[in-house]
Amino acid sequence: MALVAIVGRPNVGKSTLFNRFIEDRTSIVHDEPGVTRDRIYGRLTWNGRTVDLVDTGGYTTQDDDQFTAAIREQVRIAIDETDAILFVVDARSGINPLDEDVSSLLRRTDKPVFIVANKSDNDAYRLASTEHYGLGLGTVYPISALNGSGTGELLDDLMAALPPGGDEDDPDTTRLAIIGRPNVGKSSLTNALLGEDRTIVSNISGTTRDAIDSPLTYFGRKVVLVDTAGLRRRAKVTENVEFYAQLRTQRAIESCDVALLMIDAKDGLEAQDIRILIDAAEQKKGLVIVVNKWDTVEKDTHSTKAAIKAIRDRIPTLGFAPILFISAKTRQRIGNVLKVALQVADNRELKVPTRQLNEFLKEAVTKQAPPRHRHVPVKLNYITQVNVAPPVFAIFCNYPEAIKESYRRFLDNQLRMRFNFEGVPVTFRFRSKHKSKAS
Repeated sequence: MALVAIVGRPNVGKSTLFNRFIEDRTSIVHDEPGVTRDRIYGRLTWNGRTVDLVDTGGYTTQDDDQFTAAIREQVRIAIDETDAILFVVDARSGINPLDEDVSSLLRRTDKPVFIVANKSDNDAYRLASTEHYGLGLGTVYPISALNGSGTGELLDDLMAALPPGGDEDDPDTTRLAIIGRPNVGKSSLTNALLGEDRTIVSNISGTTRDAIDSPLTYFGRKVVLVDTAGLRRRAKVTENVEFYAQLRTQRAIESCDVALLMIDAKDGLEAQDIRILIDAAEQKKGLVIVVNKWDTVEKDTHSTKAAIKAIRDRIPTLGFAPILFISAKTRQRIGNVLKVALQVADNRELKVPTRQLNEFLKEAVTKQAPPRHRHVPVKLNYITQVNVAPPVFAIFCNYPEAIKESYRRFLDNQLRMRFNFEGVPVTFRFRSKHKSKAS
């Protein structure tokens, strides 16, 4: 999907506009400048088309120079990373020097830029908004983010200016997103798998500035590799850079079938890696953990087992993800990456016959009965698979609300022992045998 950024100085109503467009109150709105600190994004749907929308927010710094530098950086990255920009100004206060600073940057881009004169709540303010034609960026759209007036024409023109949506992937194509912290070797792995230098490789963190789709064929199978390397950090203005890098990773996860998390063998699994894994698992994507630079680690006969245990101990609920040890630089064991990732993709598509599922359920209940509900036995009557990619199983019982997380994990483990769901998050939905509502 196309990506649209809302930029502008603080306290002009960017978050109010964002909330109106995504029809939610995700962004905090306050009349104090710089309330929005953690950048967020949402989905904007208009006339049948959906795009990603970014609320860039303001800053809270006492240093005027840093304040201005941060907003400049915000605009620069928006120019680089998005397909169109909504430049929000305040119709009531006229042109601010910071507005002029931002507009001078925006005039250098060939991306569509829309001047959004917010707070044009009456005829007088709509007339006053025409002053912003002096910024030299074309049409000024007088709107009110608070009541929605004028936003229809703005959205019509925005959608018309965006590039057409990308072609749908061939349904037989498997998308693999290579994700992880900067400088763990994502681009090196991509190049090694492609057999060519399709992406730039450097030891400077964040060299790759774009999420790059690279198609390949593996034993007759169509695959798309998505390299999602991070953006380069810049002194004192890292907040914008890191946000867009995270946004790129989130978008790549959303569109993929399997997420390959790369980690550095020397650093191990860090907190940021765990957050990425949890994000992918919550979106029910296939998961593979790839430990890169294994050639740089001093090893003995127990090194691999110790490394696996260290990772499993950090993420006990994600123990179903396979762990691979490779060196993208020397190409050691990289052949296993595609082989395992595509097996995980196939596991997401696995459809288990209902008869086999009910045999599994009977054995699992015999091994460990579910907890009682108010001294009444909980009976699991029937199980069926209601979805694939990701796999979802409905279990009908007398008291769905009595099934606790611990018993769900037990069933998850038993299911994996019986069927091959390696690398795949599975979902159990417990339903009353008299109702269709899931618990």
